[in-house]
This record gives sequence, C-alpha cells and structure tokens, in this order.
Amino acid sequence: MKRTTLLWLGLPLLAVALGAYVFSDRLFGGKAASAPVTVAVLQGELVDQVTATGVLQPSDYVDVGAQVSGQLKVIHVEVGDKVRAGDLLAEIDPTVYLAQVDASRAQLRNQRAQLKDREAQLTLARLQHRRQQNLMAENATSREALQTAEAGLRSAEAQIEALKAQISQTESSLRADEANLDYARIYAPMDGTVVSIEARQGQALNATQQAPTLMRIADLATMTVQARVSEADVGKLGPGMKVYFTTLGEPSRRWYSTLRKVEPSPVVENNVVLYNALFDIDNPQGRLMSQMTTQVFFVLAEAEDVLLVPMSALTFPDRRDRSQAEVRVLTAAGILETRRVEVGVSNRIQAEIRDGLALNEQVVLNVAPATADSRSGGGIRMRF
Repeated sequence: MKRTTLLWLGLPLLAVALGAYVFSDRLFGGKAASAPVTVAVLQGELVDQVTATGVLQPSDYVDVGAQVSGQLKVIHVEVGDKVRAGDLLAEIDPTVYLAQVDASRAQLRNQRAQLKDREAQLTLARLQHRRQQNLMAENATSREALQTAEAGLRSAEAQIEALKAQISQTESSLRADEANLDYARIYAPMDGTVVSIEARQGQALNATQQAPTLMRIADLATMTVQARVSEADVGKLGPGMKVYFTTLGEPSRRWYSTLRKVEPSPVVENNVVLYNALFDIDNPQGRLMSQMTTQVFFVLAEAEDVLLVPMSALTFPDRRDRSQAEVRVLTAAGILETRRVEVGVSNRIQAEIRDGLALNEQVVLNVAPATADSRSGGGIRMRF
C-alpha cells in the first residue's frame, strides 16, 4: 500500500520535472546546442570582373559592289576562297560599254582629222593675210580686201580653238567610257577571304541609284569582339583594360586581349541600354569565325596567391570604406573573437584579406547557425 501511494505521488513530480526540462531545452537549449557556421581561410586567386556577351566580327572587311549596270556574266570565286588585292572576282557583260568606247574613239579620230583640216585652213588664211598686208603697203589692194583677210584669219584660229575644246571633251568622255568598261571587271580591293556572296551569276544589276553589293571580303587574321555591356557596368571599363573571352565551341579556352574602346552611342534592346565595347584578337589559325557568340570577361582587378574568405564572413562598419572590415574568428580553443582585417580585391563571392588573418583559420559566416539536427544531416549544408 505504501509503495502504491509513493508511486502515485511520484508521477506528478516526474511530469513536472520532465516538463521543466523540455521547456528549458526549448527556451535555452537551442542556443546552447547550436554551433556557428565556419569556413577555413584559403589561399588562391581572386578576380573582380564584369561579364558580357559579345559577337566576333572581322576587324577589316569591305563590301564589294558593282559600279555599272548590266548582267553579271561570271563569278570567279566562291565563299571561303582567299584572294589577293587585284584578283579578278567577277565580270559584268561589257557589250554596251565596249560599244560606247568604240564610238568615243571613232568620234575622237574624226575630230582630230577635222583639226588637221582646220590647221591647213589656218595656214592658208595666214598666207592670204600676209599677202594683203604686202599689197596694201604698195597701195596695190583695197582696205576692204585686207579686212576680209584679217577676218578669215581670226575665224580660222577660232575654229581651231573650238575644235580643240571638242577634242578635249571627247577625250574626257572616252576616259569615262573606258573606266565603265574596266568597272565591268570587278577586282579584289584587299587581301582577305570571301565570307559571303550576295549576287548570283546571270543576275541583272542596276547601279543607277545605289551600287549593288556582290560579296564581302574580310581579313580574318585579326578579329574584333563586339561586346554588349550594360549601362550599370560600362562606367567601370576603360581603354587598355585586360579582357578575355571564351566561345561556345571551346568554353575551356581563354582568348586574352585589351579593351580598345567603348562606343559612346548606346544600343537599346527590349528597353535595356547597352554599350558596345570593342577589342581585337589575333586569329592566325582561323579558329575564330564571324558571328561567333562569346562570353566576355573584363578584368577590373585581380590578385594571385592571396588569403581568401567569403564575403558573407565580413562586416563593414563604414559602408563607404570597403578596405576595412570585421570578421569573427573561431580559435582553436573554441573561443569566438572579433578581428579587424584589411580587405584588398573583392567580388560578390570572395574577398582578399591582406592583414588580420592567417591561412586555415576558421572564420564565422554571417548566416543562420547550424543546429544539432542540421549537423546530423537533417538541415541544409553550405559549401564554399
């Protein structure tokens, strides 16, 4: 009977004790059982950069057009052919222009023959004028005859001058006709590669209002990357800045260059303001081709073999001064201490620590602490 009484008296006490333990564990045990999330100070390379997408273009190219109208008789090249300056690319039917040249040459020969006739007439007029002057000196002719001889001489001289002017005009027209005849044969204006052909053999070309484009020749030995940079980042760029890019075909290969210029005129796409940043890259093997898409990285700052910590471990007392920060360190004795550190190069993920920390020291991240459940596998793990 005594044992039963003691048992019934002990059950309430046990319930109260158990409730107090659970309450105190919920109220205080969470903090006691939790542990800060730490990460070791590492050593490595850090780059602060601006990213953009770009397109490859030939650094130097020319659109070859037709300066005269007519039927495109033959095209001597194909896309991909390498040409030298002066190589024959295409020919336009020259029949009309050849006829114009022949007509101008025939007209020129006729005018030159007329000039010889006029020169003979001028010689006769001079003789007649001299004869009348001699007769007048002896009073053997009339003044009217002398005046007629003078008028004839001046007329002959004027006719020669007019004929010479006509010959000059015809020679000028002949040069134009010969030029048009030469334009019927289209030559390469530069060394390069035929990257596109717009016209087709047998096509009728009309160059009256605008020169039709036949093909494009480009120098693929040097390519230009045209990168589109957002207005939020364009102010960070400047000529001479280090830049590299990758292509979709070779994402692991980096092509390095320096920024040449940023064009001041923006390009608006879907209400987004972008600016073209241009830089050149040598392409001796021809691996880079026109219109390739590139991922471009403009290097703002970089550091090698430096101490690195996550940005989430840093606290900046003065937001305007990003060179000084505070970080909590978990010592080997398990004690948390706050240190002031000097920050160097940083990006959105990591920061360089120039002073205040040592390699492999444990720094505390400014994130939710890990609980016992999370350490046993029930929570979210963070990796750096």
